[in-house]
Amino acid sequence: MNMNQVTFPVNDMHKATEFYRLMGFIQIVDTPHYARFECSDGHASFSLSLQPEEQRNYGVIYFEHQNLDQLVAQLIEKGFHFDQMPTMESYLWREAVLHDPSGNKIKLYWAGENRLNPPWRVQKDKQEL
Repeated sequence: MNMNQVTFPVNDMHKATEFYRLMGFIQIVDTPHYARFECSDGHASFSLSLQPEEQRNYGVIYFEHQNLDQLVAQLIEKGFHFDQMPTMESYLWREAVLHDPSGNKIKLYWAGENRLNPPWRVQKDKQEL
């Protein structure tokens, strides 16, 4: 299996789509209640779905970028506010944190080899298939 996309709930589609386009994502679907974006690297996509406040939940989305510090500096120049500047975490990922206009958490990170092969990775032969 391959993951197709993640969908975030938003409360203002215009603000949300403007935010993600300004981050550099490519918008590929644009309706009043649904938008979809393609990542510039790889084949991943994500979408936004307009939800009433009482039905919303919040998500966390991770976007990987090898030159994390440079990306964060570029986004700050564009006016983005970060809750956490790039920091090396105990799980061996370097992460920066910000939120979109609807309150969804965004983690920009670089994990390198540790993304899929951390030192504590479970061995395939030990997993039930």
